[in-house]
Amino acid sequence: MHVRELAELAAAVALQGHTLMAGNAELSTHGQEEYWAASKCRLDRWGRLLRRLAEAARRTVRPPALREERVRPVLEEILASELLTRLWTAVACGYDAAKGRAECEPVARNIWSGHLEARRRLLALLADGRVISLPEALRLNKVRRRVERWTDMLLGYLSSAVAIDEFCFEPARARDFAQDAEGTGAGTLRLAQQQIVLVSLRASLEGCLSPESCNRDLNRRIGGAILRMLAEAQVDAAALVPSLWLARVEQGASEAEDLLARLWQLERDPCAAVTAAE
Repeated sequence: MHVRELAELAAAVALQGHTLMAGNAELSTHGQEEYWAASKCRLDRWGRLLRRLAEAARRTVRPPALREERVRPVLEEILASELLTRLWTAVACGYDAAKGRAECEPVARNIWSGHLEARRRLLALLADGRVISLPEALRLNKVRRRVERWTDMLLGYLSSAVAIDEFCFEPARARDFAQDAEGTGAGTLRLAQQQIVLVSLRASLEGCLSPESCNRDLNRRIGGAILRMLAEAQVDAAALVPSLWLARVEQGASEAEDLLARLWQLERDPCAAVTAAE
């Protein structure tokens, strides 16, 4: 899954998040665990690359594996995927507040904290200037600015259900967007407005992100985990964003494989299967 698709999923989370927060759905432990595990693996991959880049700043010759065109998709991913991390964390906080318990928020905040650290280290490399050239730094800074603006805009759609200031880059800007979101109509008009938001987001990011992608496997797992939890709240994000359909299908296939594996284990050793379930 390309990071652009994660950004579109973030938009779906923002536009449909009220349904999840206000509903009676119980989000599965499996979905939360998958989100946490895949996100942790991705943070680990980012961390290894950022350490190598920091070490390269002290060398006179950069290793071929760390050339700008090789690492660019990873650095873009750190910046652009923060859109989903922040939106999902906000929705998780709103969900827990509505339920009166701490269930999703601790997991989401843990991942957000790690993402913030990766972002801080990347911005430090951009400011350093020894390992990332000025033209490349300016290009990545363009990605950063667009993601920040879109994050604040999408958070505006959640402002009536959850306190958004801590998740914003510029709270005042987010509040301005929130006032516009309050005028969003219902029914067909609302759906049309949502599609305009999604098309605008897609066009904005296509112009500044590389066609190549990294960590497609982990992005697919992260996106699939969130799609699963949205589906449990009867929010069909894949219907709103058709490009997410494949991730939903793959998530369903993965769940089917897990079920078949459990049935196979049950057939081979019923006692062991019962023990595992306990």
